[in-house]
Amino acid sequence: MLLRRDRALTAIAIMLDVAFHAGRTGEFAAGAEVAERLGTARRGAEPVFQALSRGGLLESVRGPRGGYRLGRRPRELRLSDIVACVQEEADAPADLTGRLQTSVLLPMWRELDAELRTRLAGITIEDLLRRAQAAGLRRAASEPLNFAI
Repeated sequence: MLLRRDRALTAIAIMLDVAFHAGRTGEFAAGAEVAERLGTARRGAEPVFQALSRGGLLESVRGPRGGYRLGRRPRELRLSDIVACVQEEADAPADLTGRLQTSVLLPMWRELDAELRTRLAGITIEDLLRRAQAAGLRRAASEPLNFAI
């Protein structure tokens, strides 16, 4: 696996953005707005949105009030699941057949891969939202204050 950094990071960033901006309200985050906040082109992010939707991690609705929202609760969204949705099958190990590569390098690479998967499985979108809060970032309130005197 060892991440294709661009796709994995984009997928995690999309999920965090949707959770941060639309997660509490239950509203949908427009794909174009998410892409703009990430500083990327919508066209480039669209395959990642689609993969996350196919994987059930995002729900999508078409139309003028449509967009994306989380398909699960933030505490149920592990980074390993997000990365798995966008991981390409072409990320197979190189065809290295030398003795050093098959005896030393490839086993070490598999160990690193297993460690990375374990670490990603231990982090959720909720954990990242807590980090955002600790960094001083504020989310929109879930509902406007409504009280009577």
